[in-house]
Amino acid sequence: MATNPLSWLMGLFSLDIGIDLGTANTLVYVRGKGIVINEPSWVVVNKRSHEVLQVGSAAKEMVGRTPVNYDAIRPLRDGVISEFEITKAMLDYFINSVHQQTIVPMPRPRVAIGIPSGATAVERRAVYDAAMAAGAREVILVEEPRAAAVGAGLPINEVRGSMIVDIGGGTTELAVISMGGVIVSRSLRVAGDELDEDIVQYIRKKYNLFIGQRMAESIKFSIGSAYPLQSEMTTTARGRNLITGLPGSIEISSIEIRDAMSASIQVIIDTIRDALDEVPPEIISDLLDSGVCLAGGGSQILGLVPRLKDELNLHVWIADDPMTCVARGAGMVLENPEEFSKFVIDSDRIRG
Repeated sequence: MATNPLSWLMGLFSLDIGIDLGTANTLVYVRGKGIVINEPSWVVVNKRSHEVLQVGSAAKEMVGRTPVNYDAIRPLRDGVISEFEITKAMLDYFINSVHQQTIVPMPRPRVAIGIPSGATAVERRAVYDAAMAAGAREVILVEEPRAAAVGAGLPINEVRGSMIVDIGGGTTELAVISMGGVIVSRSLRVAGDELDEDIVQYIRKKYNLFIGQRMAESIKFSIGSAYPLQSEMTTTARGRNLITGLPGSIEISSIEIRDAMSASIQVIIDTIRDALDEVPPEIISDLLDSGVCLAGGGSQILGLVPRLKDELNLHVWIADDPMTCVARGAGMVLENPEEFSKFVIDSDRIRG
């Protein structure tokens, strides 16, 4: 079949991009430029016309503040697509944003996207179809822990084993990798969103104060911790008093927030320990030297590193720029197809 000359020309000048299509944030990596987009995965639409009004940071600012005929939506849940058309519109917006400074009026880029390792065939296909519908000429999917390992610079193609734990918004992904292959992996739908909900429910039950998700997220990153702090902190939580129905605020401590998040953090730790139980002794010996690498926004929770060190009896460290590891890794897989050929999900698995 003959190639459309215009389509070929647009493809020639389009930028190849790696995308971390995250529940909380979407990041876009461009070869030679690094991360060019890091925005919340929020979209505001008109309920009647279904017109997309705002995407990313501007949309997140409107969460909880939209008029009755508008709706602020996160089109991904637990790392997978829950709203196909809105995800397509969001991807189209980000792809076109990347190409605003190029000569391509209708970009047709090659796109690599990180997806949860536990995604079903239907969920994988939804991501593939959404990217194609948004204008990509070629889409490859990479499991998130593998992409994170590449982005973190782990020696994944060497004989010695490496371990990555990527704590995102919707999922916690972990994998032990050696010689380009995965020895053990887990995909857990307990991550940043679950911790936010833990905080919302704790404050609601203890103080009869209903706070929003954005407030819970802010509290989590300002005073949330997984391990006792040398100097405990406090912050103010603002919301609606459920008894009076009026605005209210309370002072809450890092000790309380640690207690609120403890059950979910323990689930993550238990999952890591369960995975380590399946690792061969030779790889465990490697991990005693190399340790466990953390990536994702959740890796930055205060005290998580010392907590994991105590629980796992392994060296634990955080990757450079942990939030961008998946996007950078996806882009690097696209740039080096021969080196990372084992990391690409084949088309048969995408079609299910």
